[in-house]
Amino acid sequence: MTNDLLDILFWLRTRGPRILVILVGSLLLIRLLRAVSDRIPRLMPAEDGPTITEREKRARTVASLVRTVGTSLVLLIAAMMLFREIGMDITPLLAGAGVAGLAIGLGAQGLIKDLLAGAFILMEDQFHVGDVIQAAGVSGQVERMTLRMTTVRDLRGAVHFIPNGEIKVASNLTKEWSRAVLEVGVSYEEDIDHVITVLNEVGQSLADDTTFGKLVLEPPQVLGVEALADSQVTIRMLAKTLPLKQWEVARELRRRIKGTFDREGIQIPYPHRVVITRPSPSGSGN
Repeated sequence: MTNDLLDILFWLRTRGPRILVILVGSLLLIRLLRAVSDRIPRLMPAEDGPTITEREKRARTVASLVRTVGTSLVLLIAAMMLFREIGMDITPLLAGAGVAGLAIGLGAQGLIKDLLAGAFILMEDQFHVGDVIQAAGVSGQVERMTLRMTTVRDLRGAVHFIPNGEIKVASNLTKEWSRAVLEVGVSYEEDIDHVITVLNEVGQSLADDTTFGKLVLEPPQVLGVEALADSQVTIRMLAKTLPLKQWEVARELRRRIKGTFDREGIQIPYPHRVVITRPSPSGSGN
């Protein structure tokens, strides 16, 4: 055997097992992280109810971060250990990485801004996976969160990828509880006190319902006359609901209000157009 072949065999005998251990250990750690991240939501005790709780949302968010950040760290550490095993001096590499990181940081301020914003979003518990938010000019349900980006799917099914640094104001529509707001218009000829009484009865009947009563935290309440519009009197009605259930409750309230108004003879206004015709002056056209 030549000296080169002997050197290769010696290297494989001494370094090979350690490289194999690093590769296998990294793969096992990545699979372990994925298994842990999949199990985190199931560790939260299940609660009876038609919607997920804040703890469950937080668990989903933490699971997503464990999977992404943990995998990245394992791969980075494994790469540094492999470089050392194959004989590369990682000290200059680390020093060069520091200089390169400084240069990249100056040119990638947007990325750093996104990462810092994502960290603050998580620390301040602004929203979680599963919440419905309005941010950066779009609204929808949060499907995925990382330190750099938030993924939101809107009602049409379009997916929006929002860099966290672009989120100046985030409006969480489903944090702990939600609210359905209805603007009910009636004709000026109607007795407003009677209309308010009917609306309160509708709200109480929904709260007493075996299905929809579970979705409201308090019986819907009528605030009163909100506006005197051109062709209607607008009455505002509120319903405090479980997270994500405000739209379902609002649709059912509108359905019940329409049926009750029809039975009570309460008129819901609709646009009218008045056409005035004037007779032409006598003798014109002769």
